[in-house]
Amino acid sequence: MVRQIVVTEYDPEWVSMFEAEAELVWQILGKNCIAVHHIGSTSVPGLAAKPIIDILPVVYDIGQVDAVKADFEKIGYEYLGEFGIVGRRFLRKGGDQRSHHIHIFSEDHLGEIERHLAFRDYLRTHREAREEYARLKRMLAQKFPFDNEGYCDGKDEFVKKLEKEALAFFRG
Repeated sequence: MVRQIVVTEYDPEWVSMFEAEAELVWQILGKNCIAVHHIGSTSVPGLAAKPIIDILPVVYDIGQVDAVKADFEKIGYEYLGEFGIVGRRFLRKGGDQRSHHIHIFSEDHLGEIERHLAFRDYLRTHREAREEYARLKRMLAQKFPFDNEGYCDGKDEFVKKLEKEALAFFRG
C-alpha cells in the first residue's frame, strides 16, 4: 500500500509521544546510550509536519545496537540497518501508518548528530525559516500526495541550504 503524505499543524502531544518512546529506547540501549534527542519537524514547536516522531539516540558503540535488534522488534520496530547512511542504524514503527523513526548514531558520527540538532534548533529560533519550511512542506504534500520520493526531493535543496545556515549560525 502506498502511504499518503499528510502534513498537519503542530501538535503539542508530539513531545509526550517522544518522551514515552525515548524511555523505551533508553531501556533497550542501556549503558550503551549516551543521549536520546527529539529531532525532525515534530520537535519544532509551531512547525507543520508529517506526524512521525523522529528520534536520535547517540551510543558509544553502534555494533552493540545490532545485538538488541530483537528488543526493538518486540516493541513494533522494523530494523533496517544502515538504510543508506554509513554508520547509522535506522528503525521505523507503524507500517503504512508510520508513527516513529529512530536514527541511531555512535558518538564518533558527530557531523550527523550536529547537523540534525543544529537544523532543529535553528528552526526553533528562526520564525521566518520555520514558516517558509512549513509552506514548502504543505505545497509538496499537495503536489505529491502519494509520492514520498517526490516530496523528499522537493525539500532537498531547501533543507541543505537551511542546514548550512544552521551550522554556520551555531558554530558562530
